[in-house]
Amino acid sequence: MGKIAIQLYSVRDHTSKDFIGTLRQLGDMGYEAVQFAGFFDTPAEELKQVMDESGLVAAGSHMPFDTLTGEQLDASLAYNRTIGNDLIICPILPEEYRQDEAGYYRAAQELNEIGRKCKEAGFTFAYHNHNMEFFDLGNGKRGFDILFEETDAEYVKMELDCYWVTHGGYDPLQTIRAYDDLVVSLHIKDMLEHDGEKRSIEIGKGSLDIKTLWETGESVGVDWYVIEQEHFDGDPLDSAKVNVENLKEVIAEKTK
Repeated sequence: MGKIAIQLYSVRDHTSKDFIGTLRQLGDMGYEAVQFAGFFDTPAEELKQVMDESGLVAAGSHMPFDTLTGEQLDASLAYNRTIGNDLIICPILPEEYRQDEAGYYRAAQELNEIGRKCKEAGFTFAYHNHNMEFFDLGNGKRGFDILFEETDAEYVKMELDCYWVTHGGYDPLQTIRAYDDLVVSLHIKDMLEHDGEKRSIEIGKGSLDIKTLWETGESVGVDWYVIEQEHFDGDPLDSAKVNVENLKEVIAEKTK
């Protein structure tokens, strides 16, 4: 069974002020793992100690594109190895790669090379989508298609953000089934639509079929169900607690 984690971008207002203290609070809430979105200049050894004390493991690190090339990649992998993380994720392509087909083809080549180096070093490399990869580039081709058709499945895996797939007008369930063994992680956040505007909301309060997303993820062997939320009506830590409780309730109902 895949494990539950939280993408720390969800609580960025707290991690930016008290990174270590926020990790401890998330461990107390019942999270099994965290997915990183920056390390706030924390020494790797110190971070690993806090994770161990809090009962947390790493569910991947979102690493900016410029930290995945050249000598920066070696430093990134060394840091992640120390904290016990073996999943490196490119969270978004630089804007210049997202303008046209040629940019996505060039990105695929570079992602493939990053993935090859990660695999050789003992890491898994994955790409995380937003909605723009699902936009029509003008001839029925999507950036998402190019990225995963033009990369080697041995080197580039998928962290599918189910919210952004839906936001882009596609069905995340169909996408999971279509790419099955490529999908190592799912970003789980619910969606509320009001007056034509879409926003993320706590699990169970929106329109996404979280239960079926989890079932489908399990059917293809997803490793991580990573809770993420970007819009809030109150304290993001309160939302984080609601999210983990509600997702665990969904899973408990399906495993009775």
